[in-house]
Amino acid sequence: MSTSAGAGTGASRLDTAKIRADFPILGRILRGGAPLIYLDSAATTQKPLQVLDAERDFYLNHNAAVHRGAHQLAEEATEAYEDARAAVAAFVGARQDEVVFTKNATEGINLVAYALGNGGRVKPGDKIVVTEMEHHANLVPWQELARRTGATLEWFPLTDDGRLDLSGIDELITENTVMVALTHQSNVLGTVNPVREIADRAHRVGARVLVDAAQSVPHRPVDVAELGADFLVFSGHKMLAPGGIGVLWGHYELLAELPPFLTGGSMIEIVTMEQSTYLPPPQRFEAGVPMTAQAVGLGAAVGYLEGLGMDRVKEHEDELTALALGLLSEIPGVGIIGPSGTEDRGSTVAFTVDGIHPHDVGQVLDEQGVAVRVGHHCARPLMRRYGVPATTRASFYVYNTAEEVEALARGVRAAQKYFA
Repeated sequence: MSTSAGAGTGASRLDTAKIRADFPILGRILRGGAPLIYLDSAATTQKPLQVLDAERDFYLNHNAAVHRGAHQLAEEATEAYEDARAAVAAFVGARQDEVVFTKNATEGINLVAYALGNGGRVKPGDKIVVTEMEHHANLVPWQELARRTGATLEWFPLTDDGRLDLSGIDELITENTVMVALTHQSNVLGTVNPVREIADRAHRVGARVLVDAAQSVPHRPVDVAELGADFLVFSGHKMLAPGGIGVLWGHYELLAELPPFLTGGSMIEIVTMEQSTYLPPPQRFEAGVPMTAQAVGLGAAVGYLEGLGMDRVKEHEDELTALALGLLSEIPGVGIIGPSGTEDRGSTVAFTVDGIHPHDVGQVLDEQGVAVRVGHHCARPLMRRYGVPATTRASFYVYNTAEEVEALARGVRAAQKYFA
């Protein structure tokens, strides 16, 4: 894959024309003859041929149950699986034995929440702190943990411009706080949160920090040591990989303290009819035959993104986001929900159009081939905070172009004209 300027957006130097050739779906012509313009990568990304080929090659040539059997195929499958773990660990600056493969980011969050509860590490009087911008996946598990244990749940509120209000941080993160869970980048606002600042404050009182990085790891360089988190989760399908594979990273000593989330085969050490002992992490948290082909696909996706360069990926998306913010803000009646500039902001742009329901905006865009997300984006408290029932959301990735952003703006104007 070239990183020359090509059809990229100025100085980002991503050759988007060459990149797009790796994604056959982007050449689709939809009903009515409109070419596909895919602006919904915050929901899930399209998959390049390199990832599909890696998954197919595993099934064609190496398929066997991982960590089981001594025959050649079993050894090859296990090696491919562990090579993928090593690739993912290096991608986020982690140790290989600190990477747990899960079904998705949601499962990773639930794993930590349930293990903390089952391990007796959360009790009545303890406090769990989240934020008002969380995806339901990083809110509901903590609500349930608080309900089960008698802990209390509190949260950082939001400012009008889509940032976390940290003015009450000392009242929120106190001596009885045991967990702070927050998103690195909002799936609605695009806001990139000051995780390090919050983590340092949490650690001063002995609290642990879990970061939902599903919207950041695919889009910008992320190093777990620099971030300062204790646990971090992300999903493969949001970073060019197949569905059904996710990652939980945690400091090894913290993972080693947690009891298993699921029990069964492949995570045990010794089993008798009376009791069992468990393997150390990460195997302790990977009961059953794992999703090997998907892990191999994730490893290939990591290789693809590393070939592009995550600094270039971020720069490319910043340019598209700046263009989108500029074009949309020029349209009368369009309101951006979230930061108006690209500083500490990702490539997700949510907006409203006066007098038109987001679903109607999305329908007009769809008729023009522009695929966006409409609704509450699994963030109902955030919608309530800003007094809107839903928004239209466009999100950009490595295969998107300036021309597609311009098509988005034209589509919004068309929706206004249609419903005028």
